[in-house]
Amino acid sequence: MKKFFLIITISISIILFFSFWTIVSDGYDRQNKLILSIKKIINPHFARKIKNTVFAFPNLKKQNRTLELQVKKYEQGYNGTLFNEQNNKSIDEKYSYNLKFFFLPFKRLDTNLGWQANASLKRAHYLEIIEDKILVISGEGESLIFDKQNITKDRLDQKPVKNNIDLILKEKNSELFAIRDLYYEDNFVYVSIVEKNNEQFTINIYRAAKNFTKLNFDIFFESQEYSPKYTLQTGGRIEKFKDNKILFAIGFFGKHNFAQDKKSLSGKIISIDKKNRDYEILSVGHRNPQGLYYSKKNNIIMNTEHGPKGGDEVNFNFLNNDKMKNFGWPISSYGKPYPGTENIFEKEGWLKKSHSENNFNEPIKYFVPSIGISELIYVDDYKDLSGSIFASSLRAGSIYILNIDKNMKKILDTDRIFFKNKRIRDLKYDKKSKLFFILFENTPSVGVLKVN
Repeated sequence: MKKFFLIITISISIILFFSFWTIVSDGYDRQNKLILSIKKIINPHFARKIKNTVFAFPNLKKQNRTLELQVKKYEQGYNGTLFNEQNNKSIDEKYSYNLKFFFLPFKRLDTNLGWQANASLKRAHYLEIIEDKILVISGEGESLIFDKQNITKDRLDQKPVKNNIDLILKEKNSELFAIRDLYYEDNFVYVSIVEKNNEQFTINIYRAAKNFTKLNFDIFFESQEYSPKYTLQTGGRIEKFKDNKILFAIGFFGKHNFAQDKKSLSGKIISIDKKNRDYEILSVGHRNPQGLYYSKKNNIIMNTEHGPKGGDEVNFNFLNNDKMKNFGWPISSYGKPYPGTENIFEKEGWLKKSHSENNFNEPIKYFVPSIGISELIYVDDYKDLSGSIFASSLRAGSIYILNIDKNMKKILDTDRIFFKNKRIRDLKYDKKSKLFFILFENTPSVGVLKVN
């Protein structure tokens, strides 16, 4: 009898051990409601201590696996070696896919350092398709290129591309704090940069003529928005637009009132004329835009943005009239305040759930809890995928597939391609090859995704 109870006790202990590890670990839980409910109760600082003490051994094993992969990455240099390939199905099994992983030589994001650590700020990397090549830039401003056709081989053969980012910032007495996007159009490469100048932080766009030997950037657009301290809510996406203009999405820079102030560019999506560089505000009330896309066919600006604690959004701006759209931040959001910031919102009566009841545009989709939403692509030229949004995510390590109705008014169905422990920073779609190019940041790498 004692032996029986011993076996039961050991079995229960093992189950509890691995269950609690799931709760305190950093791995995405696929939005399991029970685990999410428990996580709300457990203080994150306490969970981190438990993970580093009680669960020191499994945590160490995880770190060792990561370290081994990083060593392989550094040893291969600019080879861009193929180090993994997957064939799998989406969560709801509506789609099958093939995914290849190729190393990038950049430094990895280490979430243990904390999001405000200087090293973490420079671990967001971006890519862009330029005809038959792929250009990539690191959060520290290092750029490289490789031939698109090399994705069929076992290495990308990456080549460094010199640039003058450090020099041009030094001439302005500025300091690079973060790259926020990379964009190409009409023989020009654009990059958005968060920089520190005279103890103030701001975000600007720089532009260089296409040159795969060296990119010589000049200032293209200055936002004239400043913050005395660094904030993660900077936005920064650049995207194509009509009438010889580009789009630029700017976060609210931690200044809540400014998102609704039409005299400020904080919390706005604007268009910029590429010739005279005049700008126009197209929408207000944005928190932290992380994805941006213009559908010429539907004349719609689509964007994703981070909510506070929950409330990540996918927004549609229908450009069917000249009325400036308002997406509600900080008055309306389906998220909640982060601990310690409740008084800011309670005092003003902000974070009302409904957008429409407060005369704001409702998101076409929102996520509670947050998925750490990032870039989005609208696919309108590929068989059964036509009419679908592909939205990538950081925290969820996923690409969400949202099938939109023909009137672009509602989501018909959703699915998700899940990559465990893989934060997705950037996503591009190549219409010629019908492939998606993904930038992963835990282990900096380029993913090549084919969806069936």
